[in-house]
Amino acid sequence: MMQQILDDITAQMALETDRGKVADYIPQLAHVNPNQFGISVATPDGQVYSAGDANTLFSIQSISKVFTLTIGLSKLGSTLWNHVGREPSGDPFNSITILEYESGRPRNPFINAGAIAVVDAITMGREPEEILDEIIQFVHFIADDASICFDYKVARSEIDHEDRNAALAHFMKSFGHLQYDVDKILNTYFHQCSIAMSCEQLARAGLFLVSNGINQPTGAKVISPQQSKRINSLMMMCGHYDGSGEFAYQVGLPGKSGVGGGILAIAPGKGAIAVWSPGLNSVGNSKLGTKALELLGERTGWSVFSK
Repeated sequence: MMQQILDDITAQMALETDRGKVADYIPQLAHVNPNQFGISVATPDGQVYSAGDANTLFSIQSISKVFTLTIGLSKLGSTLWNHVGREPSGDPFNSITILEYESGRPRNPFINAGAIAVVDAITMGREPEEILDEIIQFVHFIADDASICFDYKVARSEIDHEDRNAALAHFMKSFGHLQYDVDKILNTYFHQCSIAMSCEQLARAGLFLVSNGINQPTGAKVISPQQSKRINSLMMMCGHYDGSGEFAYQVGLPGKSGVGGGILAIAPGKGAIAVWSPGLNSVGNSKLGTKALELLGERTGWSVFSK
C-alpha cells in the first residue's frame, strides 16, 4: 500500500514542468540537477519505503537545525530558551529586520539567526571541530548510520559567501546574545548545514520525533516525550519560515525544510517522511516536495488535524 502510494506520487511528480528554482546563492547548490525527486517513509516498525532518487545524497541545509535544537535541549533543557525564542518570524529565513526590533534576540531556532544562537549555546567553550564531531555523531546515532558525513565543498561554498549570516551573527553579538567568537560559530554552523544525507537516511533520522523521543527500530531514547512534542510544535509553526502557515494548511504535518530541496515531515505515531526535489518555491521551500507531501497526506489521511 505505502510503496504503491510513493510510486504513484513519484510518477506524478515526473510530469511536473514547473519545478521551482535551485538555490543559486550558494554556488555549490546551483550545480544540482533540478529534475531529481526522491521520497522515503520510515515507520516505527523499522520499515522504510522509498521511490525515485531516494538514495541520492543531498545537502540537508536547514533541516540540520532540528538536530542541533535536539542537542541543545538535551544539554541545556529549558535554559536554551534564554538564547532564542519560540515564535514564528513571518520573515525570510535570513532576515535581519526582526532582530533589530527585538534587540538581537532571534525569534526561533529555525531561522538562520536562531540556529546560529543555538550553535553558540551548545559550544560551551569548545572548538568547532569538537562541536561538529558531536553533531555528526548524533546524526549517526539517530539515523543508525555511521556513513553520513559533511559535504566539505558545500561548506566551503557557504563560507565563501557568508556575508549575510556574518551580519546576523555580528548583530546578535553586539547585543550580547552570542558568547563566543563569531567566526568559529559560523564555521560550525556552515558545516552543520552541509551534512549530506539521502531521503532514506533522513527519514530514519526523524523517527525519534514520531514516537515521543524514542527511535523504535533501535530502541534508543533520544529525548524526553515532552521535548519531542516541543520540537514537533516548533516544526509546525516555524519549520518553513514565512511559508510555515501555507505548509501547515497544505500538508498538516510538522516539517522542516532546507534550501537544498529537502523536507523532513513527521506524522506522529505513523512515520517520518523525507522528500527531496532541489527546485524551490518563492519562499525557499521545495516546490515539488511540498506537493508530494500534500498528496501523501491525501492518500494516507496523515495529518495532525484529523483523526
